[in-house]
Amino acid sequence: MSDALQHECGIAFLRLLKPLEFYKEKYGTAFYGIQKMYLLMEKQHNRGQDGAGFASIKLDMEPGERYISRVRSNDPQAIQDVFSQINDRINDEMASHPEYTDNVALQKKNIPYIGEVFLGHVRYGTFGKNSIESVHPFLRQNNWMHRNLIVAGNFNMTNVKELFSSLIELGQHPKEMADTVTIMEKIGHFLDDEVTDLYLECKNNGLSKREASPVIAEKLEISKILRRASKGWDGGYAMAGLLGHGDAFVFRDPAGIRPAYFYQDDEIVVVASERPVIQTVFNVDFEKVQELKPGNALIIKKNGKVTEEEIIVPTIKKACSFERIYFSRGSDAEIYQERKNLGKLILPAVLEAIDSDTDNTVFSYIPNTAETSFYGIVEAAQDFLNQRKNNFILENRNTLTKESLQELLSVKIRTEKVAIKDAKLRTFITEDSSRNDLVAHIYDVTYGVIKPTDNLVIIDDSIVRGTTLKLSIIKMMDRLNPKSIVIVSAAPQIRYPDCYGIDMAKLEGLIAFQAALELLKERNLYGIVDSVYEKCKAQENLKDSEVVNFVTEIYAPFKPQEISDKIAVMLKDSSVKAEVKIIFQTVENLHIACPKNLGDWYFTGDYPTPGGNRVVNRAFMNFYEGKDARAY
Repeated sequence: MSDALQHECGIAFLRLLKPLEFYKEKYGTAFYGIQKMYLLMEKQHNRGQDGAGFASIKLDMEPGERYISRVRSNDPQAIQDVFSQINDRINDEMASHPEYTDNVALQKKNIPYIGEVFLGHVRYGTFGKNSIESVHPFLRQNNWMHRNLIVAGNFNMTNVKELFSSLIELGQHPKEMADTVTIMEKIGHFLDDEVTDLYLECKNNGLSKREASPVIAEKLEISKILRRASKGWDGGYAMAGLLGHGDAFVFRDPAGIRPAYFYQDDEIVVVASERPVIQTVFNVDFEKVQELKPGNALIIKKNGKVTEEEIIVPTIKKACSFERIYFSRGSDAEIYQERKNLGKLILPAVLEAIDSDTDNTVFSYIPNTAETSFYGIVEAAQDFLNQRKNNFILENRNTLTKESLQELLSVKIRTEKVAIKDAKLRTFITEDSSRNDLVAHIYDVTYGVIKPTDNLVIIDDSIVRGTTLKLSIIKMMDRLNPKSIVIVSAAPQIRYPDCYGIDMAKLEGLIAFQAALELLKERNLYGIVDSVYEKCKAQENLKDSEVVNFVTEIYAPFKPQEISDKIAVMLKDSSVKAEVKIIFQTVENLHIACPKNLGDWYFTGDYPTPGGNRVVNRAFMNFYEGKDARAY
């Protein structure tokens, strides 16, 4: 993605199902869980570099012994910083107490972070300051072991204000209006209720408070707590929670917007945001890693019992398609093939743009995340060329000579690495003209591989704002003196904001929206903008379920190609000599390529939750009113 997007967080949960002595004997260390958590988080580094956090719980500790540990960092190398702090503390303890070396019981009792239940998080903040207070996991503390709650997640809620108000109605005084805090306090409120009810039941049965504690731990119904807490939630989420005594859960939204995968055997239960992370860290087959069902929670009781329970009735599954296009690691077997298919399916449009002249066309890609789609488009182009060769041979089989046949067979699809990102370049000057000049040099180009008669086809995974394309990529490609530059987006036009975890909150930042506005002006249709504003404004006091996305009317007068052509005009600087064309994937082909992830609201405006319609209308009103504000 040539335009950098803040996006997605990653979660990692691990529960050891055996005593720590088992891991010491089998794997040589009682720190097995910590080592695996490091790998689980590092393998999801792609999902978040704003911060990282780690929490652990020790089971069956005596009163007065520490059983919860947490460490967080917003350091530029946050994961490394977190585990450096953990390792330093462990090494200091081990060096100071040689008697701990072969005694797992003493290690567990005295060394922080060692334990049986672990929760990790890598963060990409979609908004707000990147302060340490914003880094997950969040901790809600209490002297009652069962009331301690640790929460981390990959989510955004569209109705935080309403949820915040509901907490006030419950008599709480939340410290801030952030979705993580709000969600944690909502769960915590009903956790408190459930613990109180169970304690009163124990008391009525003649049990003391101390005698009641293990009974509460056994009888606590996590599913009941989550059902009560999640009423009214509107958003995309995959969240994990730990309770102080050792129960844990991972809970996914009913539309399956945010991803979660898990694996269980007799030694561990592990959950991560991406399947190949689990496959790699624990060396398990693809088929053994399960997807947590939408609306379900994976519940792990202190006694090791694991169940998957429906918390909210699932809606139509709208798993985020950007996971497949860009966010998740391409090492997932399904995602790798899907990204290749995105490239293959867009080739017909590319052939039309270059008049099927593959002999005078060079294919390349930018940035590296588009490499797999590049393989797909090249394979499809090679199939096209082979068919063309086959047809020529059949039509001219009586006149072909050995030399002419050899010449024909030697023709290949031309591919080159024409752009290389200079990772060390930093745009440290804030003054616009100087900064733009630096941006233009973020990529270096490979000279000598393009002829003046060539078309240069560059595939990108998506085009969001177009800033880097205009200021850098197209200008740099033009230095190679091609006849034409064809920018290919493996994703459709991004027309609407996201409100479930991707940093695309403002309409005016989207190049497709800007292009639609320009077309409205050119065709004397700009009155539609005023009309859409009035319709959005009229819905402000409606319930979310009654709100309609009227922003679709901005795009309605135009065919997708008209918008693509206008984008090409807008992204071509006056200094660029080559013809510039922009090609986007169709939504239909996206669904063919990624059949399990049909969430496409940023392309179509078809939001999977009622709150999405309110957000897009609010985003449009912010644009119309000139407010530089987020819509959620």
